[in-house]
Parts: sequence; C-alpha cells; structure tokens
Amino acid sequence: MLVDTHTHLQFPPFDADREEVLARARAAGVARLVVVGTDLADSRAAVSLAAAHPGLLWAAVGFHPCNAAACTPEALAEIKDLARRPEVVAIGEIGLDYHWDTCPRDVQAAVFAQQQSLALELDLPIIVHSRDAHADCYAQLESGGGFGGRVVLHCFSEGRAYAERFLARGCWLGLDGPVTYPKAADAQHVAAEVPLERLLLETDCPYLAPQRVRGKRCEPAHVRDVAEAVAMRRDMNVEEVIAATGRAAATFFGWEAA
Repeated sequence: MLVDTHTHLQFPPFDADREEVLARARAAGVARLVVVGTDLADSRAAVSLAAAHPGLLWAAVGFHPCNAAACTPEALAEIKDLARRPEVVAIGEIGLDYHWDTCPRDVQAAVFAQQQSLALELDLPIIVHSRDAHADCYAQLESGGGFGGRVVLHCFSEGRAYAERFLARGCWLGLDGPVTYPKAADAQHVAAEVPLERLLLETDCPYLAPQRVRGKRCEPAHVRDVAEAVAMRRDMNVEEVIAATGRAAATFFGWEAA
C-alpha cells in the first residue's frame, strides 16, 4: 500500500485543483494520505478534508513550532477536541525549529511538551518537526515522555548518528523528495540503511518536490518518486518497498494494512 504520510493538502496552493490532485494521487497508486496541521485553522481544515474523503484521507492536528505562540489554552483545548475525531490519526506536526527561529525557543519547548502530553493522553502517535534542533528534540522527547509512544521524525535528514539514536528509542523516520536530490547524502543513508519497518514515505506537499519536478509544486503522487529512490538505494523492487513502508505506516497510525 503506497501511503503519503505527510501532506498539507489543505494549504492554499491546492485550492484551485485539490480534487484533480487527489485523482492524480490515486492514479499513481496512492491508497492513503495524511493531511497534517500546523496551527488551529489548518488543523480544522485538515479534519474537514479528511471527513470529506473517508478511507483515503486522514488528519493530524497540532501546532508547528513556528506557530507555537498562537497555542493558547483555548486553542489547545480545541486541538484536543479535534484529536478525538475518528479521522484524526496523529498529533502533529509539533516540535522545535531553530532554522527559522520565528518563535522564542522557550515557547516552542513549552508547546511541544504540552502537545506530547496530549498525544500520550489520547494514545495518538506524534509527528515531529525538528529543524536544526535534533539534540533538543531528543532531550524533550525523553523528558516529556514522547518516546513512550509512537514518534516519527518528519523529513529526516540529520545523518547516521541521530538516525541511530532515534531508532534506538523506537522511532520511525520519514523521507521526502530530498532523498532524490543528488547531494542529499544524509537522506540517502536513511534510505539505504534504516529498517523498512521504521521508514515512512512522505511528500510534505506542496513543498520539497522530488528532483524530476524540483522547483514546482509537490503533489502526493510524487511519493512514488520517494519510494523509487529508496528502492534504488537498497537494490530492491519498488513494489517491495511500497508494501513494506505501507505496513510501517499501518503500524504507526494504527490502521489495518491493506
């Protein structure tokens, strides 16, 4: 089962042709997609979109670290209400971002901790955004109890040492379009060496288009490029990679493998 485990289909770049984008995804063999929130408004939109496409779309809800300052107690309470909806399969994307650094780091840390607690309370997996912050993300997952649940490091490209550290704590790692870039050595290491049962395929669309369409809008159909890159690095048949990562997604999100 080909799964795009991280999309932002609710974002404005898809407003004009969202249904056509979904049709292209289905034509490419994508069986399930997860629409991931980054603040309250687009978490609501993710849930609504998933509800309108049962069986195909699922949702994750939460506050991206760059938006953490908007996570008031009232907003977090609504995220909790949304998270109880049957369409919701994860809390995310949450974490730390020291690249853009648009939100004070202490605020990011506090909101990350609150959302970890929420995920653990509701027994939902966590989709982690960690950019230039892997050491602190690891420490917060340890102190906040996140390692006690299911955790994926979204768009992982940090290299062997951190891959081994997070895998040792039972995490999954997500790969996106950059694994197809000629100079993306860290992502290619993950593609070649991480156990397939701990690997999730993503697009992060509309961002991170794979090499053949780099610079254009990314779509869920492009998750097949990611699968092909993994297959090439492992000298495997792409359908074997799709089946194995589909099972990994089923385990992570708690749905039945197709």
